[in-house]
Amino acid sequence: MQIHVVQKGQSLYRISQLYGSSIEAIAAANEMIPSESLVIGQALVIPIAGSYYWVHAGESLYMIAAKLGLDGQTLADMNGVHLYQHLPVGFRLYIPPTPRTQAEVNAYLEPRGTDVAPTLIQSAKEAAPHLTYLAPFSFRIQRDGTLHAPPLDDLRTIAAQHNVTLMLVVTNLENDQFSAELGHIFLTDETVQNRLLQTIQSTAKQYGFKDIHFDIEHLFPDDREAYNRFLRKAADQIHQQGYLMSTALAPKTSAAQAGQWYSAHDYKAHGQIADFVVIMTYEWGYSGGPPMAVSPIGPVRKVLEYAISEMPASKIMMGQNLYGYDWTLPFVKGGAFAKAVSPQAAIQLARKYHSQILYDYTAQAPHFNYWDENGKEHTVWFEDARSIQAKFSLLKELGLRGISYWKLGLKFPQNWLLLEDRFKVVKRA
Repeated sequence: MQIHVVQKGQSLYRISQLYGSSIEAIAAANEMIPSESLVIGQALVIPIAGSYYWVHAGESLYMIAAKLGLDGQTLADMNGVHLYQHLPVGFRLYIPPTPRTQAEVNAYLEPRGTDVAPTLIQSAKEAAPHLTYLAPFSFRIQRDGTLHAPPLDDLRTIAAQHNVTLMLVVTNLENDQFSAELGHIFLTDETVQNRLLQTIQSTAKQYGFKDIHFDIEHLFPDDREAYNRFLRKAADQIHQQGYLMSTALAPKTSAAQAGQWYSAHDYKAHGQIADFVVIMTYEWGYSGGPPMAVSPIGPVRKVLEYAISEMPASKIMMGQNLYGYDWTLPFVKGGAFAKAVSPQAAIQLARKYHSQILYDYTAQAPHFNYWDENGKEHTVWFEDARSIQAKFSLLKELGLRGISYWKLGLKFPQNWLLLEDRFKVVKRA
């Protein structure tokens, strides 16, 4: 699979000729209309086996092979050249496909209201072949220990058709906010706690959930050990029923990291108790904060490297956003919130306002600016084929269990193509 970044003056026809593909195949892979104009800096996925590499000044074949993690002689033989032959700048090398490694893949889906919107149903159908788990968000804990269920509609059928394990996501959301007070109630009141665990098990059996996923956030720091005790008790009961148990964790970089989002999340304990964890490695750039990449590679790496110092890498799923944000400038703290945009919508904005997409190689994220019809300047940070490929490389490097997406319903076709190119998705159902 090739990633091509559009340069000034290029057309879909010229790009198709460059790679020996067709206009129709490239357009379909990127879910675009063939007649649409391309955006300078737009990253396209070219659906070919393997990829091509163009030699830069000062590079030898030996250096290129080392850079790409390939055997030099194999690369030379593949391209009909000698290992130590001088290669001119611009010489095209064919890079064979790399073996796929196994990975588990989860995707959250957040229905609103009393029904699952048709667009979310369609998104679930499209993603299901690429998923290990599907996680409707969420079953909300009530103060009496019962659960308030989200609408599920056809999600169970979709999961069954594609051998996807349903994940029962349990949260302490109350009035659309994570509630420390609610958390304290079920963590310390044994009657409420027992009713909650009984309700979870009966709900799992009723709907066919096979993984119980606790996304309990914003707890009182003093409830850290109470949360650990609750998880041990829950794990004992859940495992007796033959289910998996997983948890969601805030992105920490040390055990001593303070704050209500972090203090009660004990990485070492979760690593011992849970079958696996989802680490929410996103939202550095967020709707109420200043413009920046949502999941810059440096901070993501730092969190994951801390995590593998506390638990096995085989238990860690890296969180990944399927969205970006559009900020109106100038940014004012406490002012207007940024608008969430899908990668496809971001490219459409760049096309509409004739903006060039730039790429921040430190953050490994694309971005651009534009001026709207009201004379307001905007900046957009989002995800593209390059940024998600960087995350996939990090996942492989660290030997993680897999990746978990927040959330379905946002168009990012390149992600799923590259995911299948790099990984063989595990199916557990």
